[in-house]
Formats: sequence, C-alpha cells, structure tokens
Amino acid sequence: MSFARGRRTKNAMIYLDNAATTRPDGGCLEQAKQYILENYYNPSALYAEGYNLHLLLKRARENMLSLIADDCFSLVFTSCGTEADNHALFCGGRRGNVVTTLGEHSAVFSAANELKQRGIEMRFAQLNPDGSVDIDKLISLVDSKTSLVSVIHVNNETGAINPVNDIADRVKAVNANTLFHSDGVQAFGKIPFRLGKNIDLYSISAHKIGGMKGCGALIKRKKLALKPFIYGGGQEEGLRSGTENVFGIKMFELAAMKKYSDIRKNHAHVQSLNEQLWNALDKDLFDRISPENGSPYILTVSARGVRGETILHEADDAGLIIGTGSACSSNEKKRYSRVILACGIAEENADGILRLSFSTENTAEEVAEAAKILNKVVKNRREIMS
Repeated sequence: MSFARGRRTKNAMIYLDNAATTRPDGGCLEQAKQYILENYYNPSALYAEGYNLHLLLKRARENMLSLIADDCFSLVFTSCGTEADNHALFCGGRRGNVVTTLGEHSAVFSAANELKQRGIEMRFAQLNPDGSVDIDKLISLVDSKTSLVSVIHVNNETGAINPVNDIADRVKAVNANTLFHSDGVQAFGKIPFRLGKNIDLYSISAHKIGGMKGCGALIKRKKLALKPFIYGGGQEEGLRSGTENVFGIKMFELAAMKKYSDIRKNHAHVQSLNEQLWNALDKDLFDRISPENGSPYILTVSARGVRGETILHEADDAGLIIGTGSACSSNEKKRYSRVILACGIAEENADGILRLSFSTENTAEEVAEAAKILNKVVKNRREIMS
C-alpha cells in the first residue's frame, strides 16, 4: 500500500474518500470511551451496572430514531450497514420475487444474487445515466408476488439521490403487502430526510458519519414481523443476538446527534466544496458523472484516457487520498465498476473513474490543492502515454 512509501507525513494528507469511511469524531470518542474503560459491563447482566447500560442503549435507540422517524419505527443495532442490508434482504425476501436495482451497494446486490441461488426470482431495474434508478421501469417489475423491493437512497458510487419515499408510495400502490427497504448508509446524517409511511426497513452505518467501524443499525416498522438474522441470547428484542457493542453504539448515537444538529449547515458547506472542486478541475481532462442535484458529499468524475487506479496511487504519493468507486467492492478485482457500466458509461471512460467524497472537516484550501494535484497527475500521465 502507498501509505508505506514514506513520501509525506500524516498531517500533509488531504482526505477525500469519506464515502468509504470517515475519521472518528474526537469529541464523541472522548465522551464514549468510558464504555470501554469504565462502564464495560454486559447490558444483559442482572446487576445494576449492567441494567443501567441496558437503559442507556434504550435511550440511544430513541434518540437516533427521533432524527429521521416517528414512533411507528424501532431500531436494531447491528455490526455494520452490510449486516443491516443482509438482514433486510434475507428476512424480507423469502417468497415470490424480489425487486432491486442495478445500482445497489454490494451488500444488497450480492445478497440479492444469493437469494437467486436459493430459488427466489430476482428482478433488477435499470439505471439512469447519473446512477439513479429508472423509477417507471422499477415499478413495472413489481407485481402481486413481489415480497420485497430494495432501492438505495444515495448511490454510493455517483451520489445520485433516489426519492425513496415517493418510490415506496408507488410500490405500495401496486402491492400493499410488498415490503420496502432502502440502504440509507450514504444518506443518514448527510441528507435532510424523514422516513415516510411506506418505508418498512432502512439501513444505516456509524463509520460514514464520524462513528466507529463495527456498528450499524436496521430501522424497521414496529408492526413488521421480522425474523432474527443472528440467533443466540436474544438481544435486540430477539432480532440480533450477541453482546451489545455499547461503546460503538454510544459513539454512533453521539455522532448522529452531532451531524443532525447542523445537517443543513453541513450540507451547504459540503455543497460549496463540491462545486469548488468541479469548477477547478480541467474540463479537457475530466468528465462529470455525478448529477448536479445529487448528494454534495460525492463527486464522481472520469479522467479520459487514464486508469483511475493509476491516478489514485500517484495522487496518494502527492498527498491526496481519493477513491475509484465503492471500497466495499474493491476486493472483487474487476476492472470496471458494474454500477458505472449500468449507467451506460463506455468502458474507456469507466476505466478512469474517480470518486471524490467530502466530509464537513474538509476545507476550501484542501479542495484547491486537491484540484491542482489531480490536474497535474492526469495531465502528466496523458503526456507520458501520448
């Protein structure tokens, strides 16, 4: 890995891969660390210290739900967003057919393909060029036998926003018994939004908003009879067994409360960074993939004629950390992103995909320097290749 090359110090790095993971929030970490060092008890224990942690987890659920949902919902803490997605897919898609999109995160897409292996009919809706789903085509796939529809809220590779409340309404109009799930990992804490009456399941993750890796949650409608995904001691009201990660959950709660306290201010700040970076990139070198009305936290571009992986490594050497797509699918060893190809982008452009993703900690000075590095790296590489 390039981190071992020793060409720059940690403090010199510009980090623009926040869609992959964010830096844990220092203030939240300071408040939560007591649940590792002092209040480390088992929340399922009968003694007072354990029961107090049980009450703390109950309050954490209530606080987090209040940010995007009414009291018709409950929350199941998981180990990550991927587990939450898998819980929704495998426990919601047990019969008939399941409808999803070609733009899903691998946590949903791979689970969908496993459902297919288990005999469930899978139907995949096509994408628009910006990575959002073609809603009319999605709805045309729903019928009386559809048990589950899953649509990602914010496309993790392009930043396109799917209007999941509206889509859920249309799904229920076709089949009121169909469950509707959305992967909200790239939306929670970033996009102002509340769960509508027709969303049944919604997945979120801590480390995308300044929490710790190893913690996520599945928000579910209370009246929904969902089967457990992990069996054992019956924690999380019997839906997800295993001793609760109190530290991770508390970090998640604190980070979420902080993000939502300034969500519109943060949105405007990141929007300005996104626009600044795109305006500073050389349009003779880069094409824009992300829609202008998408999540400002993601700017995806294509460097014409240069491999994205090559740019990533050379930018890394220059002090800029970026991505080339979904970090969670990087182990698949495929040259082209299936999501980018599903947008209708030609392979020669799909080869040069770069995902530049922001956090509220990024500054205008960092963005200006990032644009200089990217312009220089791509220009030099094209000159070498010509």
